[in-house]
Amino acid sequence: MTISRGPQAFPKSEYLRRLTVVKSEMARRDIEALVVSDQYNITYLTGYTAESGYVPQALVVSTHEEEPTFVLRRMDAPAAVHQCFMERDKIIAYPEALIANPDKDGYDAVIGYVKGLGLAKRGIGIELYRLPAQSAEKFRMRLSDARIVDCTNAVAWVRLIKSDLEIEVMREAAAISDAAILRAAEVIRPGVREADAAAEIAATLIRGANGKPGTRIEGISLCSSPRTGTAHISWSEDVFRHGSQVNLEICGSRHGYCAALMRTYSIGAPSDRLRRVHEIQLAGLEAALEQVRPGVICSDVANAFYRTIERKGLKKESRCGYAHGIGWTEPTASLRDGDMTELKPNMTFHLMLGNWIDEDFGYAISETFRVTNSGAEVLTTAPRIIFEI
Repeated sequence: MTISRGPQAFPKSEYLRRLTVVKSEMARRDIEALVVSDQYNITYLTGYTAESGYVPQALVVSTHEEEPTFVLRRMDAPAAVHQCFMERDKIIAYPEALIANPDKDGYDAVIGYVKGLGLAKRGIGIELYRLPAQSAEKFRMRLSDARIVDCTNAVAWVRLIKSDLEIEVMREAAAISDAAILRAAEVIRPGVREADAAAEIAATLIRGANGKPGTRIEGISLCSSPRTGTAHISWSEDVFRHGSQVNLEICGSRHGYCAALMRTYSIGAPSDRLRRVHEIQLAGLEAALEQVRPGVICSDVANAFYRTIERKGLKKESRCGYAHGIGWTEPTASLRDGDMTELKPNMTFHLMLGNWIDEDFGYAISETFRVTNSGAEVLTTAPRIIFEI
C-alpha cells in the first residue's frame, strides 16, 4: 500500500499563489532555479512540517515548472507525500547511503537534480546562510558554470505579508496561546513543581482550543523567583513558593504557524516593584500598538514603546518585537530603533516586551498582532494583568 495525501492546511491555489510571488522575485534576481533549504520556507511553500531538516534536504523551485520538487531523505519521503500539496512525482527520495557519508550527502542529490533540469549554466539562487560552509562550497564547485546568487532571506521577505488564510490559522494558534496562559493560572500553586506546571501547560498547547488542536510544541520558557531575570530558560525541578513571581512565554502552533504570548504571575500579592514595572510596561505596550498602521516604519513603533517607558524611569535594551508567523521568529523585520521596514496590511509581529532588569528580576508581557488597513489587530486576548495566585 502507498500513503495518501493528508488533509491540507491550505488549498493548492494558496501554495501556487505563494510560488507565483517567489517566482516574480526570482525573475527580478535573474535566476531560473531557487534551492530552498530553510525548514520554515519549505513549510511556507509546500505545507511540510515534519522534523527532518537535521539532514540535508531542499526544495527546488524552477521558473519552468508550476510545482516545486522536494529532494529529501528516503525515510522522510512518505511524510512529504502525506503533507505536501505537490503531486507524488515531485517528491524525490535520496538513499540512506548518503546519510553519515563523509564523501557525499543529500546535497549531492539536490545538485544532481538541478543539473538534470538543464540549469547548471544558468542563474541559480541558494539560501547560502542556511548551509554549512562545506555544503555551500560544494554547490559552488559542482555548479561551477552557474551564476550562484545568495537568496538567503528571499522567501522569508515574501512570507512577511500573510494572506487572509494564513491570518485565520494564526488566530487559531493565538486561541491556543490564550488557553495555555489561563491554564497556567490554574496550575501555578505553592508546592507545585515548575516541571509539573509546564507539563499541564504543554498539554493545553497540544489539546488546543475551540476544537483546533496544536500541531506541535514550541519551546516553553518558565522561570520563578529568584530566576525571573533569566531569559529563554526552561522549567526547573524547583517548586513554587508563596511570594514567588513566575514569568511564562509560550506559543500556540497550528500547521507551523505561531502566536507567541508572555505573561507574569505572582503567588500572593505582587511586590511594589513588580506592580510598578507592570504599569510602565503596559503603558509602553499600548503606546506601541497605537502607533501601528500601514506606512509607519518598525522603528517608529519601537520608539513609541521606548520613549513611553523611559519617561517613567524604565529602560529596555533589547528589541521589542519581531516578525512572527511560521516558526517563532521570522528573520526579516524587527521592532527596534533604526529598522526602516514599512508596515503593510497582514504583516504579523510578536510585540515582545520581556524586560530582564537585574540578574534576579525580570518581567514578561507580550502580544501577537497583525497590521490592518487602519491599525493593529491583537490576535491574542489573555488579560493584560499580573495573574495573582
